[in-house]
Amino acid sequence: MNITCYFKALGDETRLRLFHLLLHFELNVNELVLIMQMGQSRVSRHLKVLSDNGLLRQRRDGGFSYYQVPNNPDLDSLTLFVKNSLGNDEVSREDISRAQSIIKERKNKTRRFFNQIAEHWERLKRDVLGDMDLAAAVSDDVPVCAAAVDLGCGTGELLLKLLDKAETVIGVDHSPQMLKMARLKLDAENAIARSDLRLGELEHLPLRDQEGDAAVINMVLHHIPHPQAGIKEANRILRLGGTLIISDFAKHSREDIREKFGATWLGFESDDIDAWLTTSGFSLLGSRQYSVRHDMVVNVFRAIKEQEPQSS
Repeated sequence: MNITCYFKALGDETRLRLFHLLLHFELNVNELVLIMQMGQSRVSRHLKVLSDNGLLRQRRDGGFSYYQVPNNPDLDSLTLFVKNSLGNDEVSREDISRAQSIIKERKNKTRRFFNQIAEHWERLKRDVLGDMDLAAAVSDDVPVCAAAVDLGCGTGELLLKLLDKAETVIGVDHSPQMLKMARLKLDAENAIARSDLRLGELEHLPLRDQEGDAAVINMVLHHIPHPQAGIKEANRILRLGGTLIISDFAKHSREDIREKFGATWLGFESDDIDAWLTTSGFSLLGSRQYSVRHDMVVNVFRAIKEQEPQSS
């Protein structure tokens, strides 16, 4: 019986702490060592026990292994019990607090990167995309609408394309320098009056519920620690029947590309994007692949909001 294996695996204080922590975050071994304040071999040994008994899933990304509790209905009652039991536990609260600090530093590192390279961003993209006009390819999938939202708008290249499809465009980015560049670009094209630029994070968007008719996440997901959280937020800010377009790198092994783009992920498997869309209340309508430079591939997904996201 699985329940017997689960209880045996969790019958250790350290493994119980790890399980509770990984209910909330996806973390790699080095991060867990810092949070748990234990040696790597000890942490790895406990992670193996939890993984072998189906309580954790492991994701390899370059030279790192990331762990998280899987989204498995068979675990729902157990995970709820652990959350309720350890929610007020002092040691577990300290674990969560240290993890939040690590996640915050991840985001700050990404923000600093984009503030520093904002003026060179278009050149960096061309080095990988070459002559491909990704902004045009993405905007082609956006229907004519009242309000289109560019989630992670960068320097505003795509916003200009979206103005051909929408009465109003909203651009969100977490880098003040990127937003400054976008404002200058829109102003130069006399498009600022129909544009609204907002500072914010993809996981916590500065938009009202159902404020947008269409949304685009263009080459952004690989920068954020929890991509599905961003997709769920896109669901929240879209009206029912609204369109979501996601473009991003297919899964690859190019660490040099990750470093050049300041990325967190080495691209994504199409099945993962499809699964995140489904659990976030979207229905995938189709996808396209584009080969670009350095043997890289960019996938573009088109989905429609059909319902509110499933509970985690």
